[in-house]
Amino acid sequence: MQIYNTLTRRKEPLTPLEPGKVRMYVCGMTVYDYCHLGHARVMVAFDVITRYLRARGYEVTYVRNVTDIDDKILKRADENGESIAALTERMIAAMHEDEARLSVLPPDQEPRATGHVGEIIAMIETLIDKGFAYAADNGDVYYRVRRFATYGALSNRDPDEMRSGARIEVDEHKEDPLDFVLWKAAKPGEASWTSPWGEGRPGWHIECSAMSTCCLGETFDIHGGGPDLMFPHHENEIAQSEAATGHRYVNTWMHAGAVRVNQEKMSKSLGNFFTIRDVLEHHDPEVVRYLLVASHYRSPINYAPESLAEARKSLERFYNSLEGLALEGVALEGAAGPEAALDPADDGDHAARFAAAMDDDFNTPEALSVLFDLARELNRARKEAPDRAPALAAELRRLGGVLGLLQQAPASFLQAGASSLPLAEDEIQAQIDARAAAKQAKDFARADAIRDELAALGIILKDSREGTTWVFETPEREP
Repeated sequence: MQIYNTLTRRKEPLTPLEPGKVRMYVCGMTVYDYCHLGHARVMVAFDVITRYLRARGYEVTYVRNVTDIDDKILKRADENGESIAALTERMIAAMHEDEARLSVLPPDQEPRATGHVGEIIAMIETLIDKGFAYAADNGDVYYRVRRFATYGALSNRDPDEMRSGARIEVDEHKEDPLDFVLWKAAKPGEASWTSPWGEGRPGWHIECSAMSTCCLGETFDIHGGGPDLMFPHHENEIAQSEAATGHRYVNTWMHAGAVRVNQEKMSKSLGNFFTIRDVLEHHDPEVVRYLLVASHYRSPINYAPESLAEARKSLERFYNSLEGLALEGVALEGAAGPEAALDPADDGDHAARFAAAMDDDFNTPEALSVLFDLARELNRARKEAPDRAPALAAELRRLGGVLGLLQQAPASFLQAGASSLPLAEDEIQAQIDARAAAKQAKDFARADAIRDELAALGIILKDSREGTTWVFETPEREP
């Protein structure tokens, strides 16, 4: 299995520190507001990575933190007139709801910054003792960036060039403009903890260094996050952690791609900023998840009406292939356990091709192309070799489950979104009854016309011995 390492800028074999076990840390949310589409991208990307590693037999310890003390949290709580605890608990609960709707499995551990203040203080003391940090006369503690020889390696930046950059905060209490804060002195009335440097709270960067090493050890296998975290957050994590422990911090760094809206950067100032719950008010969660999975995790994603429509049509193709087949007992939500294990040597051509794609830096677009091939074979089997269809359907469902997809009942997905139907359900049924009456009267031209009229609206009739049912397929758009 090959994974692209942001630090080395090349694909490298996955070689866990402990054979068969993968320890992974992903930077989570700062819980002052609802999660947005960029958060969804990171959630889903590393959920797929975790699911696949487990399906390939690895024992994964997945840690994703929560930042529950931060300047933004203090500001928002004050604006809302609520306590910090009330705000953060409310936002954490909302985050968990959003994850569940997107079929994102919970991490194995979800440490909170406020639960690790003791470890944070201890790490800062170690950095001071080693000369990598210093306490300023304003009560803050800063990290000496120039003491860390390889600073900038992850983001490929030269500290001398960064010194004059606009993103470097100038502070008269710093020895050098590059230095960043480890501990912030509390202002009157702010939430604070007692420390050797006075009342205060942790800086953002040190939180993840302390939480990750507490949960996974001084060196672990994979560290991930969004593209905006590479600098300065992850760069600072490396500097802090390796200076404190004297050991390599992380073996493989992974960064998900950004989300763009109609080809523009998502931002509140542009008016194109969407929370997960905003989006899920109007779109099936699995459609949104498919859109996020259909692009390689390192590639940018464009969120637009046409991209969501295409995602829905792709899922409709899969669910139409599965519709009407007995699928009980093949749902593999979570892709965990021996029944979901993926062994390319024993599982047949489709599974082998799927694994080959995912082994190549989790290439989900190529993996989905394998699933489309499998769906086409299933459609042929339903007509030409019905005995093969159930096994092919089970395989499609199983491999889809590794990506967190295709776990709904096909009829439920295909008939979902009644508000978007061109006709009310009772009107559809009236047309079905009229068609049945026309067939009874041997007016086959009228019966065919009704079927064609409904098909033009995306309402596809399916006849069987038990009667006529229907599914809704999004009509093809004009180019």
